Amino acid sequence: MCVTLVVGGARSGKSTFAENKAKEYGGNITYLATSVITDESMADRVKKHRAQRPQEWKTIERYKNFTELQNDIDFINADSIIIDCITTLITNFMIDSGIDFDNCKVEEVNILESKIKEEVLSLISLCKNLNKKLIIVSNEVGLGVVPAYYMGNFFRDISGRINSSIAIEADNVYFTVSGIPMKLKSKGVNIKCSEDF
Repeated sequence: MCVTLVVGGARSGKSTFAENKAKEYGGNITYLATSVITDESMADRVKKHRAQRPQEWKTIERYKNFTELQNDIDFINADSIIIDCITTLITNFMIDSGIDFDNCKVEEVNILESKIKEEVLSLISLCKNLNKKLIIVSNEVGLGVVPAYYMGNFFRDISGRINSSIAIEADNVYFTVSGIPMKLKSKGVNIKCSEDF
């Protein structure tokens, strides 16, 4: 069992790299999709993502209540899980929260962040307990300008801290730029967890 985190900017090649890593691992692969289709643009993006995945891969559309996955046959039968992506998951939680980010108290945001962190860590724990390889895809959103609005600021800060929490738990961490992966971390664990590009 191993946890691999793949981070990068938008269109950096992180999803393609994660999918190729899953193919290297082999076995049954299940794709955990966190997107919620809200408009035509998102529908098109989801369609393109589905088209590039092998047909034999199973897909579960879910961004919360991960403990319920232990009852999902596609999760149970999977050797490897890809979750794509964490920043979309965070966005969904923020929208679902109903918080007015322009006028809220910081404590409301802190409670929301704790809930998101708990959800993500529950997935990692579940995969570890069931001896599944887990590949986590997330955006690096801290390299640009400071957002000019409160929700964007909160999103950037939550994303950065959640990514850091995942990186602590991960055996391998990659950063992708222009389709090129760079390894940032490797625990060197003695298991069948490919370390080569």
